[in-house]
Amino acid sequence: MTFQAYIDNIKAKTGKTPADFKNLAEAKGFLANGVIVKTVKATEITDWLKAEFELGHGHAMAIYATFKGKS
Repeated sequence: MTFQAYIDNIKAKTGKTPADFKNLAEAKGFLANGVIVKTVKATEITDWLKAEFELGHGHAMAIYATFKGKS
């Protein structure tokens, strides 16, 4: 599956874009000014995405990758 396919599937499942998730992550304190807070671990973010949005691990990692700058 391509990276874009992951993003498309996430949007179809949740109705949210990577930008939406970025805003939500900022509100949760995982990001500050669009950058992952240094004390936040990847597992904290992926666990949140799995629990709150019922994403699988690969899909949660795709969103995490967008936080790291992949587009």
